Amino acid sequence: MLRKILIANRGEIACRVIRTARKLGIKTVAVYSDADAAALHVEMADEAVHLGPPPAAESYLLGEKIIAACRRTGADAVHPGYGFLSEREWFAKACADNGITFIGPPPGAIAAMGDKIESKKLAHAAGVSVVPGFVGEITDTDHAVRIADDIGYPVMMKASAGGGGKGMRLAYSAKDVRETFENVRAEARASFGDDRVFIEKFVVEPRHIEIQVLGDQQGNIVYLGERDCSIQRRHQKVVEEAPSPFVTPEMRQAMGEQAVALSRAVGYFSAGTVEFIVGKDRSFYFLEMNTRLQVEHPVTEMITGLDLVEQMIRVASGEPLGFTQAQVKLNGWAMESRLYAEDPYRGFLPSIGRLTRYREPQPVTTPDANIRVDAGVVEGSEISMFYDPMIAKLITWAPTRDAAADLQLDALDRYVVQGIRHNRDFLAAVMQHPRFRAGGATTAFIGEEYPEGFTGTPLTPALASRMAVAACLMADIANKYAQRIEGQLNGHGAEFGPEWIAVIDGTAHAVRIEGRTARIGEETYAVETDWRPGQMLFSATMNGAPFAAEVERLSRGYRLTVRGLSRAIAVHTPRAHGLAQHMIEKRRPTFRASSAAPCRASWSRSMQLRAIWSKPGSRWRWSRR
Repeated sequence: MLRKILIANRGEIACRVIRTARKLGIKTVAVYSDADAAALHVEMADEAVHLGPPPAAESYLLGEKIIAACRRTGADAVHPGYGFLSEREWFAKACADNGITFIGPPPGAIAAMGDKIESKKLAHAAGVSVVPGFVGEITDTDHAVRIADDIGYPVMMKASAGGGGKGMRLAYSAKDVRETFENVRAEARASFGDDRVFIEKFVVEPRHIEIQVLGDQQGNIVYLGERDCSIQRRHQKVVEEAPSPFVTPEMRQAMGEQAVALSRAVGYFSAGTVEFIVGKDRSFYFLEMNTRLQVEHPVTEMITGLDLVEQMIRVASGEPLGFTQAQVKLNGWAMESRLYAEDPYRGFLPSIGRLTRYREPQPVTTPDANIRVDAGVVEGSEISMFYDPMIAKLITWAPTRDAAADLQLDALDRYVVQGIRHNRDFLAAVMQHPRFRAGGATTAFIGEEYPEGFTGTPLTPALASRMAVAACLMADIANKYAQRIEGQLNGHGAEFGPEWIAVIDGTAHAVRIEGRTARIGEETYAVETDWRPGQMLFSATMNGAPFAAEVERLSRGYRLTVRGLSRAIAVHTPRAHGLAQHMIEKRRPTFRASSAAPCRASWSRSMQLRAIWSKPGSRWRWSRR
């Protein structure tokens, strides 16, 4: 077994590797840039080595500094995580040349699968289904048009060395090819230093399905079921699940056997992924092989009971797999949501800044439920412009798909993230979407279901009732808390009664609170909660069902965020609500800039104040014009 592992990565994957290494009794070394000096992975590791400035090209991508850090700390192995150096053949060779174990595949396998054109040729030779297309050298635009005509439209043009959705264009006609081929080539050259392009058939209503493979250095290779990664934005995965609701047992076996055949053909060992595009007729075609650990690997761990990082370490140490294909069993359903620092209400614009408040949902491990968070941040962490904006991964497991989605939704409600914009509301909306619940999501899901952008989930009457109950119950608890602790009556001089009014989107909801029972309309809720004033999360059960919402105190009530929507809720007594109807609505002042004084506010003359200097006593006094 290895003695000390240097993790050549950062963030949640570095923390993930450290946890498994610690479980195995292996020492760990973290590396970090200036931007990550106070990062969680640095704190968790036994040792840490500084690499350089924040840009990855000046820190995490400097293989020679990683090798030097291994020599300096005595690390006998490197785990590359994903991204950065994880699929660089030269880095795996450099580790071997310096007597350092690379916890991943051999350099030859990385090289073979790193080129999309060559990998498709290898896949075809290994008997793997490949998308109809042309994988040779394309000389010019006219050549590209002839190829596309032969394949049949629509076709996809892709950069050979591409990734992350760059260097890709869809063409529905020869005209589209003529207009965009050179753009694809130019983008490929600018992004990857390689202008080779290949063309393939575009699969209608495609799903992105991938097979997890695991092999040892003795030649044993198994597949661990599939993951459905169809919900993507700009070719980046957002939600993953295992198994897929679309894959049949026969498909799983066929895809798994082809994935193993390809892995064997390139001499692969370690944990890797063979990705397929699947059509609506359940035909499937090879896309690419990721020779590294995938971001979404936890869902496979959940349904197989295997720790893939541990398996990678054991394989790198020379140990054979401890099980056969026949012993691989898939149990239950797992889902993963990627919590990103980006604003879904503004076209998913990235957000940077400090996490002023950060509370993860409590982990759960029972026979019927499992909640896990893989994160590399804590409260106070900085979300930097230099790296991927992923904050954390939320993973849930349950015996059935609906139960796993319900658990995911409840856990998202219990996630508190403040200080930056994030996509939690969008993830909650996906979990509730009828098409997703029916298992009908394709890679076009986000574009088709949110063509005008994301505006939040709609407020249903049932959810409005529960939010009204929660807001009124919090007001009732706060009032009683003030009376008991401070001897106050909230300044009204009389004790409040059980009747409350919650106003949501202009609609008044009458709620009667008696103990832990709330009545609204014809509905009665038995509510159990230990919420106290000042807490950021209202967590409760209503008639035995979980309910949780992020809480922000307002002057006349609360703002609750739950189930992918946020609402300001005014809470009054019936008398105060009646009086409020006669109040003049406060309006924010409008500012009118003039050319003479562009920063001067123009107020209504009757409300202007002017400061007049009074010499006696040298004080300011204010008078209304």
